Amino acid sequence: MTLRHLMIFTAVVDEGGMNKAAKTLHLSQPNISQAIAELEQHYGVKLFERLSQRLYLTKEGELLLSFSRHILDSYKQMEEVMNQAVEKTQIQIGCSVSVGTCLINRILDKAERVLPKCEFQVKVTNSSEIEQALLTNQIDIGMIEGVVSDENLIAAPMCKDELVIVCGKAHPFAKKESISLKALEGQNYVSRESGSTERNQYEQFLEQKGIRLKRIFCSTNTEAIKNAVVHGRGIAIFSKRMIEKEAVEGSLIIVPVEDIHIIRDFHFIRHKNKYMSKTLQIMQDICTDL
Repeated sequence: MTLRHLMIFTAVVDEGGMNKAAKTLHLSQPNISQAIAELEQHYGVKLFERLSQRLYLTKEGELLLSFSRHILDSYKQMEEVMNQAVEKTQIQIGCSVSVGTCLINRILDKAERVLPKCEFQVKVTNSSEIEQALLTNQIDIGMIEGVVSDENLIAAPMCKDELVIVCGKAHPFAKKESISLKALEGQNYVSRESGSTERNQYEQFLEQKGIRLKRIFCSTNTEAIKNAVVHGRGIAIFSKRMIEKEAVEGSLIIVPVEDIHIIRDFHFIRHKNKYMSKTLQIMQDICTDL
C-alpha cells in the first residue's frame, strides 16, 4: 500500500466514480480499478459496493477514508514545510455567521500583525457546515458558537456570548421593561436556516419549556433577518454582539425575559488529527485570548 493507492482511493470517493477519478488524475480506468483492488486485497476488505451503476462506500471504506484524508494532508504539509514550496503560509478558516460578524476581523487584525507572511482565507457559513468542512479537511481551523458534537473535533473556548430576544420598535414588546416567558408563546418568529437553529440554545430552551414560536420567515442572511424584524415581521433571537449598533440606534429593541439569561461560548475548533504547526498554534492562542 502506497500514497498513490490512497490518492486514487480518495479521488474515487470525491469524484463519485472511477471514470471521473481517472480523468481527474489523468490515469486510465484500469489503473484506477487495479489500485482499488490492490487496496482491498491488502486489507482483506471490500471498500465499495456497486448498486445501480453507482459506487457506495462500505463501513470499511468509510474508516479508510477518514485516515486517508489526514495521511494525504499530513504528506502535503510535510512537503510544503520540508521543501519550502511557497513563501507564504496559507490558513483556511471557517467561521459561523456570529463569529464572522462580531469577531473575525478583530482576530485577523491581530493575526496579520503577528503573522505578516501568512495568507488568510475565510469562509463564513453556519456551524454545521464548518464542522463538516473540518471533517473533510476543506478548512484548517473553525470558529463557531455552541456545542461541538463530533468526537473527531476538539474545541477550545474563545469567549462568552449572550443570546437575546429582539423586536422592532413598533412591536408590542418594545415598550415593555420585560416580558414573561409565557408571553413568547405563538409569537411570529424570524430565524436562520436549520444548520444554525439546531445550535440555537435559546430555541432549545424554549422547546424544553414547552414554548412554541410561529416561524414565519427563514433566511440564511443576517441582514435580511434584521430588516424583517425592523419592519415588524416578528421577533428574532440574536447574539447580543451582533445587534449592538441597531440597539444603540433604536431600530432593534432587546426584550428582556424575566429571570432568563442564555449564555453560550464561542469555540475554536479543529480536527483531532490535524497537525498543529507553529502558525496554527499561534492562531489558536490569538482566538482563545480575546
